[in-house]
Amino acid sequence: MKNRRRMQLGNLVESIKSKVRSLKPKKGKKPYMKMDKSASVKVEIRSRKARKLIEKTLKAADISN
Repeated sequence: MKNRRRMQLGNLVESIKSKVRSLKPKKGKKPYMKMDKSASVKVEIRSRKARKLIEKTLKAADISN
């Protein structure tokens, strides 16, 4: 009876170990899939870049005056 329980416990431990190993990230594989940006996100990125460019231009114009 005790041997049987030990075997079951051993099998349980091995299955837990294999599940933990499978959770570790694989070398060379990306951890996630890259998603395409939606149209609204693209617009937001462009507007941020435009604002930064405007700020930079205004600072440069202030310095030259």
